[in-house]
Amino acid sequence: MSKTIEPSRDIARLIEIMAALRTPGTGCPWDLAQNFQTIAPYTLEEAYEVADAIERRDLGDLKEELGDLLLQVVYHARMAEEAGAFSFGDVVEGVTAKMIRRHPHVFGDETARSPGAVDSIWAKIKAEEKALKHGAGNGEPAQPSILADIPAALPGLTRAIKLQEKAARVGFDWPGLVPVFDKVREELAELEEVALPAPDDTALVSSTPTTPEAIKEEFGDLLFVVANVARHLRIDPEAALRGANQKFIRRFSHIEQRLAGQGRAPSQSSLQEMDALWDEAKAIEKGKIASSGG
Repeated sequence: MSKTIEPSRDIARLIEIMAALRTPGTGCPWDLAQNFQTIAPYTLEEAYEVADAIERRDLGDLKEELGDLLLQVVYHARMAEEAGAFSFGDVVEGVTAKMIRRHPHVFGDETARSPGAVDSIWAKIKAEEKALKHGAGNGEPAQPSILADIPAALPGLTRAIKLQEKAARVGFDWPGLVPVFDKVREELAELEEVALPAPDDTALVSSTPTTPEAIKEEFGDLLFVVANVARHLRIDPEAALRGANQKFIRRFSHIEQRLAGQGRAPSQSSLQEMDALWDEAKAIEKGKIASSGG
């Protein structure tokens, strides 16, 4: 008969549950079959679900999603402990030591009176940590690039922002928004050049090859500079895109509902009809017309 185990507010209980799930012979076959690589996608998914709950301002859901994310940390720590690398306690000790070290204005003698001053202290300490981690000062080569520690697995827009921020700290940045918008127009023109077919009546031949690879490259350049716009405006591009996605869902749902009221589906209507209903949804959101559906 299996051991009875009760929920608890103590993190030790969650660690105990994970250990039981990963115990050969008596644990869960699915959990036992997992490894770092197979669990990593779930870790990313849970982080996004936390962000989604925050975006929706749903604190009840946020509590649950934070628990799911915490479970991911416990899961990875348990697998590392089984491999003899580290335990959950080591993870906690490491992050508490880091927080104490990076906040000398709270736990030490440093003084910081503004968020900007805190940022400066944080950046200085991170740089010192990085130099030690990569052997600088010990006869070993220092880290080859200030961009090297930006995780490749980050969402593309988020990683673009972090790369740009790192470069900006050493002066590689546009002085303001005007040249960034100029660059957006330049990149859009370059994308149009490779993506749109040339008019039949022109004798001009583009010097840029029109291939799927070229189109992909120019599209990437455009996204990268749009991320730079977001950085200069202090906007989280991922959050902005999530908002745009939700707006699209909301407006398209209005189209579906209005057509359903007529006994039709979107596939049975014209683009012009759907465009008109889309404009109607926009007007409703802006309070221009009543949302009676009439």
